[in-house]
Parts: sequence; C-alpha cells; structure tokens
Amino acid sequence: MASRILSYGAARALAPARTTARAFTTSAARLDAVAAGAAPPLPARRPVGALRGGLFGFFFGSTLAGGAVYYYAIQEYKASNELLTEDIYALQNAVDRLSNYVGTLEEKMEALERKKK
Repeated sequence: MASRILSYGAARALAPARTTARAFTTSAARLDAVAAGAAPPLPARRPVGALRGGLFGFFFGSTLAGGAVYYYAIQEYKASNELLTEDIYALQNAVDRLSNYVGTLEEKMEALERKKK
C-alpha cells in the first residue's frame, strides 16, 4: 500500500510541470483571447422545459384550429349569403311580375267600366 502512495507521489514529482499549453481543439487566437479576457463568456442556454413547451404547443395548436374554424365559417357565410341573394332576386322578380299583372288587371277593369258607361 505504501509503495503505491510513494510511486504515485514520485511519479508526480518527476513529471514535468504543466505549462499553459494549447489544447488540440483550441486555436491560438482563441486561446489568446480567453487568456486576455477579451471575449465575454457565452450566456448559458436555458432549457425550454416542459411547461413552456407545452404552453407554446397549446397556443400554436389553438391558433391553427381557430384559423381553420375561421376559414370554414367564412366559406359557409359566403355560400349562405349567395343563396340568400339569389332568393332576394327571385323574390324581386316575382313581385315585379305580380305588380305588372295587377297593373294589367286594373287597366282591364277601367276599360270595362268605361264600356259600361
């Protein structure tokens, strides 16, 4: 047991002192910038989380469903409005024909009354 402690300590004592060496994944410019403190550290990314993700999904789905219902309601409104407009025009034509018919009947009645006199 003592030999392990001594061998570990001896190995550490004999090992060369570590200098600030560049890691394989770090460029020299970035290492200098970090050493000089030029670049501020990146802000920590906050996780989205279940609550925010759930709320976002709920509102997104509600918006899509509302848009679909709005589109459907507008299409139904246009279709019913066109049918109602056609019915109004048909009613106007029927009233015009009836008015013309009543006018001709009145003329005939006046003509008959003139003949009686």
